[in-house]
Amino acid sequence: MRPRHASRDLRRAREFEAYVAGAGGRLLHTATLLTAEAPDDNPRARRLLTLALAHTYASWDRLRGEDPYDVTRRYLATRFAHGAWHRHGGPLRSRPRPGGLLVRLTPQERLILVLRLHEGVAEEQTAALLGLPAERVRTICHRAMAVLLRPPREPAPAVEGAGAVPS
Repeated sequence: MRPRHASRDLRRAREFEAYVAGAGGRLLHTATLLTAEAPDDNPRARRLLTLALAHTYASWDRLRGEDPYDVTRRYLATRFAHGAWHRHGGPLRSRPRPGGLLVRLTPQERLILVLRLHEGVAEEQTAALLGLPAERVRTICHRAMAVLLRPPREPAPAVEGAGAVPS
């Protein structure tokens, strides 16, 4: 390897390490919200983030003024949506195992809510990223907020001595 290529690769690695050090925590939190896993037990979120960071690193030299955080977040969102679709054979309808705050939402609702409210992505950008009309994104976001603001239903209490006559 030529010295010029080696110094460029070293500079690239240092820039990427600095980027991950600065943005890695927030991106992991975003991935954890998407997967609805508990913050201390989030293997799917870590795997998702690793894939997104690998994609960003592979395209690092081609970013040319583009914000690497936006590139990583966009890949994180599309990879999550793609994985949810293919893993469960439907348009983002699966429910993860209990653990995270957003477990009561569908993956599509979580994705839109996280992009819109946690990441601050504009409605039009979210719609373009997901291939949905802006009105649909707005509706899904409102519906997801309503689900989160409504207290979860408690299971019905067990009936003792069914058929017994109260005294």
